[in-house]
Amino acid sequence: TLLEPLMTMIVLSVVFGTLFGNKDPHFPVYILCGRLMYSFFSSATNGAMKAIRTNAGMIKKVYVPKYLFPLSRVCSSLVNMLTSFVALMIVILITRTPITWTIFLSVFPICFATLFSLGIGLILSVVVVTFRDMKHLYSVITTAWLYLTPVFYPISMLPDSVAVIVRNNPLTLIVEILRYNVLYHQVAPFVLVLKTLIYCAVAMILGLWMFKKQQDTFILKL
Repeated sequence: TLLEPLMTMIVLSVVFGTLFGNKDPHFPVYILCGRLMYSFFSSATNGAMKAIRTNAGMIKKVYVPKYLFPLSRVCSSLVNMLTSFVALMIVILITRTPITWTIFLSVFPICFATLFSLGIGLILSVVVVTFRDMKHLYSVITTAWLYLTPVFYPISMLPDSVAVIVRNNPLTLIVEILRYNVLYHQVAPFVLVLKTLIYCAVAMILGLWMFKKQQDTFILKL
């Protein structure tokens, strides 16, 4: 939990710092903010997606509220991500990045990431019960999502046609809010927060609606 983000950050900093000629001493913090949020989203949604099928035996034998299975996977990933924040603090100290009171606002992007991941995870857990190959296709989707999220590159280097897509990526919004709080020492713009809240609300509403509508049919498909 601690070494993986640190080692990934070192590799990405060396590779992309060299390729892009980025000499910013705080570039490792920039990368790690993005990497932590993306890794949490990927881990949480992958776990939630497989939660129903993995616990098929229990679901068939004992009545348990089914939403607890994807929720538990998201919470497990959340604990790991919070532990990984120790790595972020270490990098902040090593790079001598100033620490201000805005760092405490990091709780908001964490909450946004949790809500969005849970919403998407609920949707995926419903889909994969019927379409089992979704668990293989989703790895391709998350890879594409990684490259559409400015984890290791600045949005300013992208052509306008691509930048529009990246700026409206929900993960981009969450990552940028975290960077505002940790790296830029500012409160994130209201428009950025509002757009993120809308994405989270849509994901949660759609996820809860699909899950509630389909949960009674799970036992027939497992």
